[in-house]
Amino acid sequence: MAIASSLYIVPTHRWYIERTVWLIAGAVLLISTLLAVFVNPLWILGVTGTGLVSINVAFTGFCPLGNVLRLLGFQPMLGDKKPRRWNLYFLQTDKWYLERRIYVTVGVNICLGSLLVLAYSPWWTLFTGFVGAAMIWFAATGYCVLANILLWLGSEPRLNPDHPPSARCAECNLSSVCLNGDAKHA
Repeated sequence: MAIASSLYIVPTHRWYIERTVWLIAGAVLLISTLLAVFVNPLWILGVTGTGLVSINVAFTGFCPLGNVLRLLGFQPMLGDKKPRRWNLYFLQTDKWYLERRIYVTVGVNICLGSLLVLAYSPWWTLFTGFVGAAMIWFAATGYCVLANILLWLGSEPRLNPDHPPSARCAECNLSSVCLNGDAKHA
């Protein structure tokens, strides 16, 4: 396995659906965590709900917030290209690329963290708060520690043109060049 030697930073030149979802989800995590600490511990269930939606997006591609954002005029960068009834937004689910792995990893971790808040200690809110802050940071700057760890482990990104997938095709968002040698895409 080749180890990546540079940083993974997503485009921040415009607010596309996925970037805006990360920002809003991070804000929901922070607000739910703060409400759980200062108002009622059951507010941590907002974190659990956000985690379950994130896991759902990773496996099915369907994102409720992404669909609302599409109605508001936002454009996707990782949206499925297949025509859908009612022009619904679905995340691409053809492969387990880096950005899709972020959704499932974050979802599982914040679900576990929120359950640990309820079952063991309110100190676990530090973890859910950190993840919320990291998601806001990711949306604002394009830099994510988790994404860089996944890149280092060999995950192929789709949003970072400096690290193109090894077998992208003409229908890929990032390039009109097919690198896999498939004549039908060249």
